Amino acid sequence: MNADEWREIVELRQTGESISGIATRLKVSRNTVRRALEFKAPPRDHRPRSGSSADALRPRIAAALDADPDVTVAQLHRELEWSGSRNTLASTVRRIKEERSPRTTGTRAAGTRMSSTTDIPLFSTSFVGRSEELHAIRVLLGDSRLVTVAGPGGIGKTRLAAEAATAYRRAFSDGIRFVELASLRSESLLPQTILDALRFDERDTGDRSATESLLESVRNKHLLLVLDNCEHLVSACAELISLILRNTEHVKILITSREVLSIPDEHVHVLEPLSTTDHRDPDRAGAAIELFENRASAALSGFSITDSSRDAVRRVCTQLDGIPLAIELACARLTALSVDDLADRLDDRLSLLTTGNRGGPSRHRSLHATVEWSYDLCTTQEQVLWARLSVFSEGFDLAMAESICAGTPVGPASMLDTLAGLIGKSVLQRTTSVGRVRFKMLETIRHFGASKLSDDEKSELRVAHLRWCAELVQTARLSWTGAEQEHASTRLRENRANLRSALQTALTDRNHETLHLASNLVATWFLWSSAFSVREHRMWVTEFLARDELTEDVVPKLYATLGVLQTMQGDRVEAVRTLDTATQRARELGDDATLAFALQTQGLNTYLGGDFEAGERHLSDALALYERFPGITDLMWTAHIEMGMLCSSNGQNDRAAEHFEFVHAQASATGEKWMLSYAVYGLGLVALVRGRHDEAITLAIDALALKRAFDDTVGATLVTDLLAWAEAAAGSGERAAVLLGAASSMWDSFGMQLYGSQHWVQRREVYESRARTALGDRAYSASHRRGSTLSMAELIAYALDEELSAGPEPSSYPVVGLSPRERDIAQCVAEGLTNKEVADRLVLSVRTVEGHVAHVLRKLGVARRHQVAAALATSPSCRV
Repeated sequence: MNADEWREIVELRQTGESISGIATRLKVSRNTVRRALEFKAPPRDHRPRSGSSADALRPRIAAALDADPDVTVAQLHRELEWSGSRNTLASTVRRIKEERSPRTTGTRAAGTRMSSTTDIPLFSTSFVGRSEELHAIRVLLGDSRLVTVAGPGGIGKTRLAAEAATAYRRAFSDGIRFVELASLRSESLLPQTILDALRFDERDTGDRSATESLLESVRNKHLLLVLDNCEHLVSACAELISLILRNTEHVKILITSREVLSIPDEHVHVLEPLSTTDHRDPDRAGAAIELFENRASAALSGFSITDSSRDAVRRVCTQLDGIPLAIELACARLTALSVDDLADRLDDRLSLLTTGNRGGPSRHRSLHATVEWSYDLCTTQEQVLWARLSVFSEGFDLAMAESICAGTPVGPASMLDTLAGLIGKSVLQRTTSVGRVRFKMLETIRHFGASKLSDDEKSELRVAHLRWCAELVQTARLSWTGAEQEHASTRLRENRANLRSALQTALTDRNHETLHLASNLVATWFLWSSAFSVREHRMWVTEFLARDELTEDVVPKLYATLGVLQTMQGDRVEAVRTLDTATQRARELGDDATLAFALQTQGLNTYLGGDFEAGERHLSDALALYERFPGITDLMWTAHIEMGMLCSSNGQNDRAAEHFEFVHAQASATGEKWMLSYAVYGLGLVALVRGRHDEAITLAIDALALKRAFDDTVGATLVTDLLAWAEAAAGSGERAAVLLGAASSMWDSFGMQLYGSQHWVQRREVYESRARTALGDRAYSASHRRGSTLSMAELIAYALDEELSAGPEPSSYPVVGLSPRERDIAQCVAEGLTNKEVADRLVLSVRTVEGHVAHVLRKLGVARRHQVAAALATSPSCRV
């Protein structure tokens, strides 16, 4: 224990606190309390300075250091002919250097005394859901001397820092100092405020400034300094902390702030919101729901989450972005509202959540006050941009912000710097995907920003936003048959929420311009493959067709697109009516391009219904029209694919192959991948019909791999069925059953099995029967059920014989073997670190490390430290 810990124990005992009570409050063992009470005075540095077998060499080591202060341990090992451990020699060299250093000649500077309390805030509520973050802070403090816990207001920075300080205080012989800065308004008082927390003796200060006194007081300390809520004093904190780091060796600093310091020594840990699901097990409730139940039971006696209330609780936590403060404030409302009522009212969350912990800081007594605190810290430019960026849903990139939100006082030239400022103040979160950077706001922060806009400003931004979304879709359409297709698909997918928001704007405003932009956007026929699901795309098209204000030219396009979606869902009767309307309107307007699209879809719908002759006629008419419009390559290719499927079903395999090979050659030449996947699928279908089962399996797998770049559930499901049929034909009954179960489940997710086509369903039944016969009913049913539970990612991984990548889980540690902490220590020992070095890296006391090292040696069955590395390398249960 350190001196501070001893004083806390003694003071609590003097107040009448029991040994058990002290142990619980300070999170130490009762034996530690008993040992502390045996001391009559505070213990000195608890880090052992025990003798070493290399001590006999001290005079020779000292002489070698006098001759060459930079002499290495390896050189000494050879020159002194030392036969013992190099680590032991290194420890002796390090101690001699410390003793000879004028900066380490005493454990306390003259005239100082440390506080008998750490000032770490105590909380009456339990610490929930941040164990991984606590471990991350430990690792960061072990590797660096300055760690910033950053995040928006109410995210739990102070609580995490307090828990970290409490958990790691034994690693610092001179203790912990926790300094709360939220109430400090004068930068000039910062050094004195920290001095006050250190309890520096004023009579020894002389003429020194507060900064000089502070530096002198901590110069030789093994201390953790926690500075809480630095965001409004960022410049002053950055300057002072830099001075402390330059003038000390063993002081470590942990700060919490909504804005990072942006100095070279800083290591930032961005604190994320609590999740509603456990990332290691999606079926388990996440920390946000655990926190809700914990705080709700405190506010409402007997509260517990039931099966009937679980969805509402999840909805509340999701709407509140997993922000701990917001969840706690929401739970305080349960005295007057049910969970369902609370979920229904959270659209007005900033005004609803105004009651909570009246004893907490004023900025945390309402959600609005918490966000307002962040807003006040921003510059005028940052405040304006914050409000404008609220037009985005879920995310945006720099180009989007420049295109939509630029304007006085935030022009394009200053956009990047202003965005960086908002990131630094935790208003924006930065994310990366496929090497691209995007930004997002928590919904609570977005709502606040929107409240700062006038009605006219909101309207102008929404129109600009919709215009940008329309251009995004138009760009995707123009590049859909080329090498940029995959990038276009990604852009549509990552802006799905923005597209939804833009379409809702058009439906709400009923402005002629917005309706025209949005209806043309929705009429883009392939959006279901990247932006929306088939069901959602159909919903949007139906919504716009219900508007009377639509311009005539877009109506037949919408009907033709609706017909495709109905056909894919197997809604054949409705599709007939829709496509009849589309062809009639297109002919009336002389819109031959849309007419070709409608005729093509009529051909597909008719063919799937079993009328091959009429289907071929419509498809041929469409292909003839496409010859007149060379710019409509995407639809022309789909018509060839559909004609190939028809020919395959009609026994015309050579004709089918010609259509599929045509698209394959065209798509391959341009670098297109989506229609290429259908062409590869078609060739696999031909191979299956011709009895070349292995070739069919290979082609189906290739097609499925191509589908990964898109959200094409329809196509992936079609290919999965083909792969299942080919596996059954090749005699792989179990794989066929799993794949059939997966395909069946996916068809149900958007429509009828195999487009509701009877002859396609009969085709499947042939292969399904083969798999069932090979396996037996019981085994077939079990494998089929297994497949029905697979996600798309799991299905593709299974089909391609891949292992799904998974992040590290605590369960990966051996059940019988090293604990997570022992594993960390074992790795350090394997690297050759001494106990003191391990203690510094992992923020533990040397005594704690010694105990763990003894356990590691025993569990690994080795006697010496140098044997640990070999034991780890040869033990499968311990290998990284």
